[in-house]
Amino acid sequence: MLKKSIMTFLCGGTLSLMAIAGASAQSQTYVLDKGWEFSQAGSNEWMSARVPGTVHQDLLDHGRLPDPFYGMNEQKVQWVEKEDWLYRTVFTVTADQLKSDAAWLTFEGLDTYADVYLNGSLLLKADNMFVGHKLAVKDVLREGENRLMIRFRSPVEETAPQWDTDGFNYPADNDHSEKRMSVYTRKAPYSYGWDWGIRLATSGIWRPVKLTFCNGAAIDDFFVRQQEVTEQVAKVDNQLEINNVTTTLKEAQVKVVYAYGEQADTLTRTVVLQPGKNSLSMPAWIEKPHLWMPNGWGDPALYTFTATVSVDGKEVASREEAIGLRSIRVVMEDDKDGKSFYFEVNGKPMFAKGSNYIPGDALLPNMTGERYARLFEDIRAANMNMVRVWGGGIYEDDRFYEEADRNGILVWQDFIFACTTYPHDPTFLKRVSEEAVYNMRRLRNHASLAMWCGNNEIYEGMRYWGWKDKYSPVVWKEMTEGYDVLFRQLLPELVAANDPGRFYMHGSPYEANWGRPESWKIADSHNWGTWYGQKPFESLDTEIPRFMSEYGFQAFPEMKTIRMFASPEDYELESPVMNAHQKASIGNFLIKKTMALYYKVPEKFEDLIYAGLILQGQGMRHGIEAHRRHRPYCMGSLPWQLNDSWPVVSWSSIDYYGNWKAMHYQIRRAFAPVLVDAIKEGNNLSYYIMSDRLTDEELTLNLELMDFNGKVYRKQKVDGLLPANTSKLFYQEPVEQALAGRDSATTFMHMVVKSKKGEVLSDEIYYFAHPKDQLLPKTPLQWQVKQKKGYCEVTVKADKLARDIFIEVPVQGVRFSDNFFDLLPGQKKKVIITSPDGKSLDHLQVTVHQLSDVQ
Repeated sequence: MLKKSIMTFLCGGTLSLMAIAGASAQSQTYVLDKGWEFSQAGSNEWMSARVPGTVHQDLLDHGRLPDPFYGMNEQKVQWVEKEDWLYRTVFTVTADQLKSDAAWLTFEGLDTYADVYLNGSLLLKADNMFVGHKLAVKDVLREGENRLMIRFRSPVEETAPQWDTDGFNYPADNDHSEKRMSVYTRKAPYSYGWDWGIRLATSGIWRPVKLTFCNGAAIDDFFVRQQEVTEQVAKVDNQLEINNVTTTLKEAQVKVVYAYGEQADTLTRTVVLQPGKNSLSMPAWIEKPHLWMPNGWGDPALYTFTATVSVDGKEVASREEAIGLRSIRVVMEDDKDGKSFYFEVNGKPMFAKGSNYIPGDALLPNMTGERYARLFEDIRAANMNMVRVWGGGIYEDDRFYEEADRNGILVWQDFIFACTTYPHDPTFLKRVSEEAVYNMRRLRNHASLAMWCGNNEIYEGMRYWGWKDKYSPVVWKEMTEGYDVLFRQLLPELVAANDPGRFYMHGSPYEANWGRPESWKIADSHNWGTWYGQKPFESLDTEIPRFMSEYGFQAFPEMKTIRMFASPEDYELESPVMNAHQKASIGNFLIKKTMALYYKVPEKFEDLIYAGLILQGQGMRHGIEAHRRHRPYCMGSLPWQLNDSWPVVSWSSIDYYGNWKAMHYQIRRAFAPVLVDAIKEGNNLSYYIMSDRLTDEELTLNLELMDFNGKVYRKQKVDGLLPANTSKLFYQEPVEQALAGRDSATTFMHMVVKSKKGEVLSDEIYYFAHPKDQLLPKTPLQWQVKQKKGYCEVTVKADKLARDIFIEVPVQGVRFSDNFFDLLPGQKKKVIITSPDGKSLDHLQVTVHQLSDVQ
């Protein structure tokens, strides 16, 4: 239940606030999210504002900006970043509230240069988007009206003197401005532009504002440090920081209750709290713990740990944490092949199946709890067990990590540095230290948090991207020294002190470079050979790293998303609007060049978009399967990228509106718990079976050579044992034997893996020729649409082979039980379509495409 507060806010009318549920009887916290106004500095024109929010969103709400995502409007909104902006509200405080022992005003996120004033007092000059602020305000509050104002200073004008006095541009090529000032500001780098990103350098109160009244004591931090976790016992240390907010000694009872289901245990200590900060350790042993397991391995079990502080028999403070008991070890060790890199979870080596995550929106407060929940449904549904939070974005919202915990998804967390060198002056280092400590303490209890990484691609850029030749010896020396200071000294020291036991490495890739084969033997790799190197997807079969943490290929989103930012007159590959939404310089050229290797390149724009989606999906699947085949030498595959921050041409597998591209369906297939995969190796056709299951299994591989009309030419069964958690060459035969004298342009191998009980574990097709060389039949597709309660059912049938069937509907964000699939001759498939918000899909317009329509 939410308890109504007696506090009111007076701004555009009197508004009541609600106390946060679960607050202690002796303390009350209020979210200050109502009654805000904003104004451009100097204008004195005040308009209603969203908090949390951004100035761009507020201007959009009042019709003062065009939709920045549409057409070429990006250029029309750039003036906003050059201005200062004011936000204000007024609230009342009662005499009883002022009798509290302490009062705090907490800002969880101010973007970025912000002066905070309360009742004439300058409380804070904020200068880091990634840091929260807890301000003592009891002596500043007044009975009755209290006036709060925040002045946001322009993030580009604020740093102009730094750029002027440096006298050079940092190599921040993704900063889409003549003067690259993003490096000086601890603000999300992607907001200044990227090779998939719009430039929206925002300002605003981007995370919640809260006001807390407290009596007696508060729990400032509750760290459940997992010292050792096995199947037999979990040894944890409950480390508490308790703030005695009074000026006298207080005897207190501190209690920690940890529970799973109906089971609960309690630790109790009686302590004397000194005024101010008090540190307390309360160790616990949990026998036969319910272990938190990654997606695909078991239940991501979460315990509830609750700490309370009572004074004079009254509870004055409480804090609750959801804790998954598990061990995660990153194994990066020298071995006979080079240097390993893999994640060991609960003592078992885990092949990392995942993707790279960028911020979910160019306007961050638009990311709701529902969007985070849906994102992790999509991650889990694609058989992933890991997501990398990339270093050009943000330290994500608490809800992101909570969803990762609940869904069994490990998080590789970058510190927020990417693709450029950075300053390392004392002020900059101080800001970095504050953000690192703040975010480690905020996130370290999450079971999903697997590691910290210093940065994205800076070390690689310094060695291989030609930066050294662009700068004087003096400047270059500063840059190289700065790298060591930031990523080899400061951050690892802070991790050791604030998140002990968590793995840290200085940057990703650790050592490897995609153009240097010897380096692929060392730790993680980013392989951009199929993009910048313009190599075919087959190169991924031989360019095998120890762990692939980035690789990708672009595709346009589907037409219903293109229609959100373009008009029919813009439907040309090189139209100004399409180019405004294609930020990669070689993107359109390379999509067509690579498509021509495998497909006939359609002339019609809509057909080219469809073929491009298929191309991207098949290409990324090719890479995933290559990585899984080479386990345990290779132990991870994280394609670039998972999602989009606006409607754009990109490497994503899910577009801005939540629509799965073909790539996401192919990722789901390639990451299946058990997968059969055939590949031509020399003159042989090799059949590999990969398993992420934790038990050995007796399997039967059923092979069936069939032509596109459905005629079967040969059948074969292969029995064998598949060891747990491995990849195995299950069977091999000469290609000529596999083909049985048939034409590669008209036949395929149907492969089905069954368990000893007859359960189908994998059902896949191997094609002997690329689509452009196949004689695909012009199969008349038949489909039937049935409206059901809460969903739509589409049944598709083909008399002959139908490749890459795409069921298209005009509703954004709908979910398909399957899409971009092949139908065997005579096969019928039922696809369930559901709405993201549960709304009816009555009268849904359905169109079904197949590859032969555009070949």
